[in-house]
Amino acid sequence: MIHRFLFCCALSLPAFPAAAVEACDVPPRYGVGETAKAIVRAACDEHRLWYRPFIDRDGRIASLAVTEAESGSLADDGLVAWQRVAGYWRQSGTLSPMAALPGAQSCLATPGERTTDNDCRAFLIDNPWSAAFVSWIMVRAGVQGFVRSPRHIDYIRAAYRGGAAGTPYRLVDPALDKPAPGDLLCFLRDRSTALSHDGLVKALGAGGADRWKSHCEVVVAANVGGDRTLYLVGGNVANAVVMRKLALDRTGRLVAPAPVDAGRAASSVENACSPGREEECDFNRQDWAALLKLVEPGTLPAPTPAEP
Repeated sequence: MIHRFLFCCALSLPAFPAAAVEACDVPPRYGVGETAKAIVRAACDEHRLWYRPFIDRDGRIASLAVTEAESGSLADDGLVAWQRVAGYWRQSGTLSPMAALPGAQSCLATPGERTTDNDCRAFLIDNPWSAAFVSWIMVRAGVQGFVRSPRHIDYIRAAYRGGAAGTPYRLVDPALDKPAPGDLLCFLRDRSTALSHDGLVKALGAGGADRWKSHCEVVVAANVGGDRTLYLVGGNVANAVVMRKLALDRTGRLVAPAPVDAGRAASSVENACSPGREEECDFNRQDWAALLKLVEPGTLPAPTPAEP
């Protein structure tokens, strides 16, 4: 009777949910190159340092523990948040082009003096550092030939000009090519209408887009365990280093949600994100226009010998 009772109770107990996938803790799959591994490792280490905040597949942000200008410690219990961001600027070499802006020079000073500390923290708040973060990742990973810049559009343009043989990145359509670890996925921002990949390429071909605002994030994993999810890590997302989850189709291509109509959202406060309009609060609804595919050293085809 005791055994029968235990068996019946076991059947009635609720099943425990499977442990969630921590994409950064899963070893790289077979075939991922050494450069891609180094990029992913650098991005994942920073994400852990910021207490692993993330945006889920529905575009909702979660677990934001510390932000860019705070004096609180990061997860190693030693590094200070704002000083870490200042380090992204300095160590990536992207602070020099910003030298004329207020507070930039103060970010070169040794922390500890109130005036320079406050000036530097004001600089960090006033100036987007997502491109400095990506450039820092490339320095950390030892990626040769990357165009480090405080503006994402500069390395998007470099990938476009390199063509099919471009290195270390080449520009492709995120709707057609499959993202993989080490790649960069980018969207255009602050535009009245979505342009997608074709619009971006057309502008680049005409010599435009020099000052276009954009944002890129590092692909750290794709379809882990068959979950049809793309995992990205970006800087200055909600003022921190954040992981983003996006949906993939069964072939591994991006399933991008329709971008927000910026003109419509700006026309009336009724169209903005609010408790009554949750559908407008999806942070994944962006104009995903560029996928920069990483070209591992030594993977390009050999040039065709010239005719004698």
